[in-house]
Amino acid sequence: MGASDLNVYRSCYCESCHQLKRDFGIASTAAVNYDMTFNSIVLNSLSENGIKDQNMKSGMICILRKCTADTDILRRIAGYTLLLTKWELEDDRRDRPNIRSNAASVVLGRAIRKAERLYPEYDEHVRRGFDSLMRMERDGMTDAAAVGSEFSEYLMPAMRDIAGDAWNDDLRRLFIGLGTMVYVMDAVDDLEEDYMNETFNPFLSGCESFVNKELFIRKNIYGITDSMNSLMTDIQAAYSSVRSRMRFHHGVSDNIIYRGIPDSAKRAISGDRSARPTFMNALSSRILRRSE
Repeated sequence: MGASDLNVYRSCYCESCHQLKRDFGIASTAAVNYDMTFNSIVLNSLSENGIKDQNMKSGMICILRKCTADTDILRRIAGYTLLLTKWELEDDRRDRPNIRSNAASVVLGRAIRKAERLYPEYDEHVRRGFDSLMRMERDGMTDAAAVGSEFSEYLMPAMRDIAGDAWNDDLRRLFIGLGTMVYVMDAVDDLEEDYMNETFNPFLSGCESFVNKELFIRKNIYGITDSMNSLMTDIQAAYSSVRSRMRFHHGVSDNIIYRGIPDSAKRAISGDRSARPTFMNALSSRILRRSE
């Protein structure tokens, strides 16, 4: 990735963090993540009010700087990010209560309550999504892609509201595909942890024996890779249609879609722990490595 594209990526990530700090307090910046950064890049470039050059500067006290962009899309994405974090923490506590989840909920409590007040409809959509995960867990679903796709479907009304006039079926397919890929790769990555904790993982549902992650992947490599390849094909097809409407930032989004995600999928299968907690986080590290 070239230096200019790297600067775009860093600027969008920093701006996501600053949006959270401005609207929800400094503690809320703990919720910033690379998944939402990619969504911000795409939606910002599709919007007539999108801002191309945010000119964010990095540094030790970057968090103390102010926002350089102020759009409805970025504000809404910040609130949505917090509400996703809220329900992820709730799901984590439900599966395996721990000090980390409880502490994070306390630290983010005030920010989350504000996001709930500002965006109650987003909170409801995300809640329904996690309720659907619980139902599929009870039903013992074994198709990871189907589980990820259904969960992602519940989040689309919120994404449609954030996107506004830019929303269409291609954008919907792109976000559902990305959400599904995240779920599938996390399920692969969490095989051993979920087995030890006896928490739900569609790959383990109906599995008669489990020795370790490496052996499981070796035995099921064709099914897993076929699923990921199919998802990747759908993501790239949807992105190609969305890209034609993007006004800027094509270079950074191309790198993410055509190089970063496939590479992260390979590393998830190989057991590379740097792919945690989601493939976008691993992707960010890859972008930085390629630019240096």
